[in-house]
Amino acid sequence: MDKKIYALHADMCKVFTSPIRLEILDALRDGKKSVSELVQLIGLNQANISQHLQIMKDKNILRTEKKGNFVFYSIANPKISEAFSTMKEIIKDQLAESEKLYKTITKKQ
Repeated sequence: MDKKIYALHADMCKVFTSPIRLEILDALRDGKKSVSELVQLIGLNQANISQHLQIMKDKNILRTEKKGNFVFYSIANPKISEAFSTMKEIIKDQLAESEKLYKTITKKQ
């Protein structure tokens, strides 16, 4: 069973290897949005955004809700947002540590 979980985990993590998909996820953390709203926020064409949305929907990371002629996307599970925030904080910590190390090294020179 653990091997299956690891395989599913790795498969889901592949979705998060795209900076565009991470930007879309970040935009959706504020609430559901249509493709056209995401196009405006991210600055890519509709076909490109739609392709990334479909990948995340296929992996159950996003869900859709149709209202009239519009389809709205949202994050399927709040734990995805929590994981996103955790990773962002880890990256900020690493950048701060690198900056601190750089300042220490340059002071000695």
